[in-house]
Amino acid sequence: MNLIIVESPTKAKTITKFLGSGYQIESSFGHIRDLPEKEIGVDIVNNFAPKYIILAKSKKNIAKLKELSSQADSVILATDEDREGEAIAWHLVKALNLDKSTIKNYKSKIKRIVFHEITKDAIKAALTNPKNIDMKLVDAQQARRILDRLVGYELSPFLWKKVARGLSAGRVQSVAVRLVVEREREIQNFKAQEYWTIEVYLHKKDSASKLATETLIIKAKLNKIDGKVVDKLEIKNKAQADKITKDLGGAQYIVAKVEQKQTKKNPPKPFTTSTLQQTANRWLGFSAKQTMLIAQQLYESGLITYMRTDSLNLSEKFLKEAQNFLKKTYGEKYSLPRPRRFKIKTKGAQEAHEAIRPTVASEKPEAIKASLNNNQFKLYRLIWQRALASQMPEAILDATTIDIDAQDTAYQFRATGQMLKFDGYLKIYPEKSQETELPTIKTKEELALKQLNKEQHFTKPPARYSDAGLVKVLEKYGIGRPSTYAPTIATIEARNYVARDENKKLAPTDIAFIVNDLLVEHFPRTIDYQFTAQMENDLDQIANGNIAWQPIIRDFYNPFHANLENKYNEINKKDVMPEEKSKEICDKCGAPMIIKTGRYGKFLACSAFPKCKNIKPLNGQGKNNSQNSQEKSEEIKELEKKYQNEICDKCGAQMIIKTGKFGPFLACSAFPKCKNIKNIGGGNQSIGVACPNCKIGKIVQKRSRRGIFYACDQYPNCKTAYWNKPTGEKCPDCGALLVEGKNGKVKCSNKECSYEK
Repeated sequence: MNLIIVESPTKAKTITKFLGSGYQIESSFGHIRDLPEKEIGVDIVNNFAPKYIILAKSKKNIAKLKELSSQADSVILATDEDREGEAIAWHLVKALNLDKSTIKNYKSKIKRIVFHEITKDAIKAALTNPKNIDMKLVDAQQARRILDRLVGYELSPFLWKKVARGLSAGRVQSVAVRLVVEREREIQNFKAQEYWTIEVYLHKKDSASKLATETLIIKAKLNKIDGKVVDKLEIKNKAQADKITKDLGGAQYIVAKVEQKQTKKNPPKPFTTSTLQQTANRWLGFSAKQTMLIAQQLYESGLITYMRTDSLNLSEKFLKEAQNFLKKTYGEKYSLPRPRRFKIKTKGAQEAHEAIRPTVASEKPEAIKASLNNNQFKLYRLIWQRALASQMPEAILDATTIDIDAQDTAYQFRATGQMLKFDGYLKIYPEKSQETELPTIKTKEELALKQLNKEQHFTKPPARYSDAGLVKVLEKYGIGRPSTYAPTIATIEARNYVARDENKKLAPTDIAFIVNDLLVEHFPRTIDYQFTAQMENDLDQIANGNIAWQPIIRDFYNPFHANLENKYNEINKKDVMPEEKSKEICDKCGAPMIIKTGRYGKFLACSAFPKCKNIKPLNGQGKNNSQNSQEKSEEIKELEKKYQNEICDKCGAQMIIKTGKFGPFLACSAFPKCKNIKNIGGGNQSIGVACPNCKIGKIVQKRSRRGIFYACDQYPNCKTAYWNKPTGEKCPDCGALLVEGKNGKVKCSNKECSYEK
């Protein structure tokens, strides 16, 4: 019997389909060894040697794998082909006692295989070409893990002491938080500038008597004044705009120039990890973490190639299959005579790997839709479309530019339009290609004015980062690698450094500003963009066998640790976390209450701490939300009146209205002896949609740590909830509620239904 060990049960199940009875495929269920949780686990004195332990969750499985490996003719380690996969294979060797020193016929018994895709051909090819474990990749993974442990294990307690308990810091996560905080400060410091645009709506002279629907209107923007191109902010106020419109009064509009040319729109490159996360976020609304989770499922099911990659290569086999499929399905004009190949520009990219693509070019998404859930289908379709589109001809457009003089004035207008002549790759990859048809006109032709418009605008601040935007800037700076983008975003969100706003963008929390400013001032090297990027390059050099890992750790750790020791003595917590005064008096001891900032935001705390440990929540404006607040909103007053006779169903005490981070709720007045609370739906805005499930409640807008969502006001009796706003209409396919999607589209709320309009 030949034992094959992979990371996941799904991967094991897929491989089992391709191999005969001579093989038994088992799963390690991910990592089996790691550094211990309750100690640093790195011997700093002895060249940073790591101390690995078998994870508690893995002990039973390791015992089973040991038994199987002792009976097997060969043990084949088939973990993923990247650093993490190589490290898991190495840890399996150690945990299962499969070292050269313990196995006599080591070369024939212990084998390592790698593959880019889980297909029959790929698995059989890998089995005929086994390799050794690549210790260079293992060392790179160990170096990353040890670096992250040293930073997290030493810097996090420092934050606990100088800021607030429960905080964490990380080599990459803290840099990501810095990016989000700095973007927020750009937004806060942004000052809008007023500007105006001038447009004319024209039509051909001979069509002036016709209805507007029977003729093409030419929309032209002011482009030049006295022959100089108009800057976006050139017209700064209404007075300037009024002068221009006055100057244009009664002007004749003569065509000065007509330029027509054919342009090509190039197809996109196949997906890397970064571009897949960005596109799935923009097109499908998936977070980076969600994208990678679904991609992992597709990979382990044998539908796509390995999803952690920065390569743009496509295999010769796929290129040939794609060419034949496109020619047969869409015709000769939609295929290429020779494959299109791409070169990656990202520093440190692994060219030997492949881009993300379907394992079978002819496996159209619709043909396998029944075997996938809705999100799997959407992501597979996107990957299939992108890979096939990369091997299709460019789209061809006819572009027209018309310059129009306002006679006897200093002003010239410009109209642009384009018409799709040949769709090319757009046949299967639905990028937006806006068509604007213009009438056929000639130079010196006079046009009739239909309308003259002036419009006020204001410059907009930069947007908060979406998952796509943050991944893009991390990649731009060289911070992290394909395997780390999604976990980094998930980590800073889970640790409350960022929260999702109403548009699911990443907004920094109060504590993020405090921690970031502390690190920037006192640990500038640790969270410097260039330094962090250089560390990534060093890890790549370790993976390539060019440098040893221990000197890299030492060069980082020694100055980092020395600086940290100094900062313990240098920094005073009160300087980092200044306390704010409040008008509130502690209802337990009568001392003044002060405003503090904790891991989850600002709160009121008794100034007599530690003798009195009374704390109270604050609302978003820094005001006390307790029963004793003198500035109660009308909403709170209404709720107090409504629930004035409410009795706790657990202890019989009076229930009172309190306001937490997510709005008003009922709490037992006997707290802390009784901790009973009830959701009352206070602060929730109705959207006028009846609950389709309980038929009693109404769908209301609510807010959680993840942002705005929509739920039935009969919770907890009814737990109906939606992340997107329901429209009130029902899906014609399945009857579920329709919800607002991206870009003005409406989609079905049922994840198993793909209806969209």
